[in-house]
Amino acid sequence: MTLDTVKHAAETPDTKLPWAELGLKEDEYARVREILGRRPTGAELAMYSVMWSEHCSYKSSKVHLRQFGEKAPQSDAMLVGIGENAGVVDVGHGYAVTFKVESHNHPSYVEPYQGAATGVGGIVRDIIAMGARPVAVVDPLRMGAADHPDTKRVLPGVVAGIGGYGNCLGLPNIGGELVFDACYQGNPLVNAGAIGVMRHEDIHLAKASGPGNKVILYGARTGGDGIGGASILASETFDDAKPSKRPAVQVGDPFQEKLLIECTLEAFAEKLVVGIQDLGAAGLSCATSELASNGTGGMRVELDDVPLRDSTLTPEEILMSESQERMCAVVEPEKVERFLAICEKWDVTATVVGEVTDGDRLEIFWHGEKIVDLDPRTVAHDGPVYERPYARPSWQDALQADDANKLPRPATSAELREQVIQLVASPNQASKSWVTDQYDRFVQGNTVLAQPEDSGMVRIDEQTGLGVALANDGNGRYSKLDPYAGAQLALAEAYRNVAATGARPLAVSDCLNFGSPEDTDVMWQFAETTRGLADACLTLGTPVTGGNVSLYNQTGEAAIHPTPVVSVLGVIDDVSRRTPIAFAEEGQLLYLLGETREEFGGSAWSQVVHDHLGGLPPRVDLERERLLAEILISASRDGMIDAAHDLSDGGLVQAVAESCLRGGKGARLVVPDGLDGFTFLFSESAGRAVVAVPRSEELRFTDMCGARGLPVTRIGVVDGDAVELQGEFSIELTELRAAYEQTLPGLFG
Repeated sequence: MTLDTVKHAAETPDTKLPWAELGLKEDEYARVREILGRRPTGAELAMYSVMWSEHCSYKSSKVHLRQFGEKAPQSDAMLVGIGENAGVVDVGHGYAVTFKVESHNHPSYVEPYQGAATGVGGIVRDIIAMGARPVAVVDPLRMGAADHPDTKRVLPGVVAGIGGYGNCLGLPNIGGELVFDACYQGNPLVNAGAIGVMRHEDIHLAKASGPGNKVILYGARTGGDGIGGASILASETFDDAKPSKRPAVQVGDPFQEKLLIECTLEAFAEKLVVGIQDLGAAGLSCATSELASNGTGGMRVELDDVPLRDSTLTPEEILMSESQERMCAVVEPEKVERFLAICEKWDVTATVVGEVTDGDRLEIFWHGEKIVDLDPRTVAHDGPVYERPYARPSWQDALQADDANKLPRPATSAELREQVIQLVASPNQASKSWVTDQYDRFVQGNTVLAQPEDSGMVRIDEQTGLGVALANDGNGRYSKLDPYAGAQLALAEAYRNVAATGARPLAVSDCLNFGSPEDTDVMWQFAETTRGLADACLTLGTPVTGGNVSLYNQTGEAAIHPTPVVSVLGVIDDVSRRTPIAFAEEGQLLYLLGETREEFGGSAWSQVVHDHLGGLPPRVDLERERLLAEILISASRDGMIDAAHDLSDGGLVQAVAESCLRGGKGARLVVPDGLDGFTFLFSESAGRAVVAVPRSEELRFTDMCGARGLPVTRIGVVDGDAVELQGEFSIELTELRAAYEQTLPGLFG
């Protein structure tokens, strides 16, 4: 495309434009013409194409996402909700915390290192844009089969990208997940989350208000990398026979981003900024249209003033470029000089590229010609809304009827022991230290818990010990069996993980990863997931503050499992009262909280031992989850427990193994009355945790559980240097550790 003025566009209605190549549907292009009353210019077409993409407009998902607002629980903590760069909650003492999780899936498959690195950079800029200093990042990951050759291409690059970018920013990586499943082979999921802290009065929003205020583009120069990258990549499936659009993935520079962070925070501290927006997916198209539409509605931009790395870029390319480490600020005229001086101090390129006007149009000029003239709301907020057809899949009943509870179980004690080792050594249950050792988890000195703990936790106030915890969870196998229950189980596990460390769950962010919305099966999964998550958030009182939808995670006809990743943020009054997972003192009494049933649908045991997926996932009891959380938080605060670990993937035996290995102490277990050893060890019933109780606190703790009606069963004691199930088997910790720690290094070097 070449320079095409608004006047020329009006005079040449029949000029053919490459709308289909840019990802627009025929009816969408017709709608653009209807909105403008003429054909678009090339620059306008570029803006509509990226802003109306699935990634930016949520055109297939927004009809379902509305439930998060319609069913939102009342929350005194909510300060900024859905619709801004990230949600913000009140955590007390005048502090506010912003957090969000997003996807960078397709770019990370195309170019693992840069795709993952720029995913971290993008989520961190969302946090900065709210006015906060970023304090930690997390990285929920889903990869293809662990032994597949392409996984060995993707995973090391992704981990190196996350570590390289986050470590250079000086941000601790406090948690995440790593799940392997063949369904993610052509569509790995690289989700990234971040947490930021600010005072209440420092919250900033993405709006350009005040006619005459200047629009300043600052940060890295604009280049040709990532033109239409995330916005186009995330709106397309990958087809083995015919690769879809694969524009260059963005290239990140963490050192530039570090300067951008400090520069921005200093400008905030001096009250120089009226509104701010980071440049992520859709680049300048997004920043200008969203700032204008959220403010007074008018903006004039001189595209010639945009600092470029590549002087050959066309106006369309400048508007679509997703070059990293860039932000857009709205500054009052009398404060511009000081803002630019701060940028110069931090060696950050900054240029006034436009101003807020008193009209309602976004006007963009190039070489003196007007190349964009539109209502910014039509770009940023009035994109297509699709009510895609959906129906329960024809195969769903058969899948659920294939009951995992009927699978052959170990017939002897030796076989039971062998399957414990097999489970603990499986790629999904084995130690993830091969990954986390590549991350700096303790930089800044405020990390008090990090992976493999149940939730990551950082201190945010040295005087009081105030801290926040974050857990990310999701189980695509559960969601494949029942997407409504699967979403609720993901929330319940993250909620439970936060409570297990002693923090009170406050709010939710989510990243919803699915296949093609044009597939009725996938849209049913999505509809059920959002309904389940919204209902569960209402019951638990944890509002959704924002998040991300990633669709088209599909290769040919094969979609990934529906994979909602749920992040729960919690607050703890004093991080010194936190609860770790480690069994560290001999003589501690082990108690199982909650009820254990024969529930193996989607379980780790059924996958590892039988390569099976079928049946129903564990049942969800949200009121029980709430009660369990209250008990865990109270026991942590009042010093009644020394350790706690939630029970989820792999069941009790996985949790006990992890806690024993973390603390270097063994455990002697006894099967409770009414259960067999196999169900006791491998069941994945929800709403459960194992805790280590000092003998001095046993009566107080059990009385509290009894008074509140939570089932509590003594199952053993911390003792020795082995995990022993009385009357069945014993596994020395040295053997258990070898099984647990050697798997990923053996696979990936």
